[in-house]
Amino acid sequence: MDVYNEPRIFYITPSQIQGKYYLDKVVYPNMQHNYYWSNHWDDNFYIDLAYAGFISITIEDNEGNLLLLPEIQFAYSVLDFKDLHISDKVEKLIKKGDFSFTINSRLNDVLRSIMEYHPDNWLYGEYALMLKRLYNNKKNRHGLRVISVEITAPNGDLVAGEVGYAIGRTYTSLTGFSSFEKKYNNYGTLQMVLMAKLLEHNDFAFWNLGHPYMEYKNRLGAKIFTREEFLKRWKIARDEKL
Repeated sequence: MDVYNEPRIFYITPSQIQGKYYLDKVVYPNMQHNYYWSNHWDDNFYIDLAYAGFISITIEDNEGNLLLLPEIQFAYSVLDFKDLHISDKVEKLIKKGDFSFTINSRLNDVLRSIMEYHPDNWLYGEYALMLKRLYNNKKNRHGLRVISVEITAPNGDLVAGEVGYAIGRTYTSLTGFSSFEKKYNNYGTLQMVLMAKLLEHNDFAFWNLGHPYMEYKNRLGAKIFTREEFLKRWKIARDEKL
């Protein structure tokens, strides 16, 4: 994709994202466009994008340069914890307890596994380095906290995990993985169920699961919110303290 000539992907700058007028009058009401791009790999810019409701991935231009690709989605998949559905298979795994569930213990391993399990992975290079910096800098503006989630087998193997970030009382998933080995079937869902229960226990308002219309999110109990509906909730919860 030639993002420089693609008419549906607009360039976005740090100064634009800090302007309330640009967001409220240009970006949010525009239901014809959702993707933007930038070559700014600045921690504060990424934080401002996340705070505004963008979920950013990456894309390479024709010269192989890695670009930031923030998306203000047309719709969002949101899990309210009262709607969490736990399947019988996951219930059995929880009762068996043959795993370790941890938070912020194996970020590097989670990032490495995401790259290994997803050949088309977008979380690498400058993006991965930026997340590592933010992971170690929790006193940034807007208080964004990078979070890694891990499920470890008794033998020490990392079998499922994800990376995301928290702002205020919101948690947003970026991407994750689960082992392809048959003996670890449903461990990816197990990780999500345990994360949902942890977020609820810690008084988070909701879980932003990103792109809607994915069946595994629906099975978890997530509902689809339009951009407008999502932003109304997002703007309140992102500024609330835990």
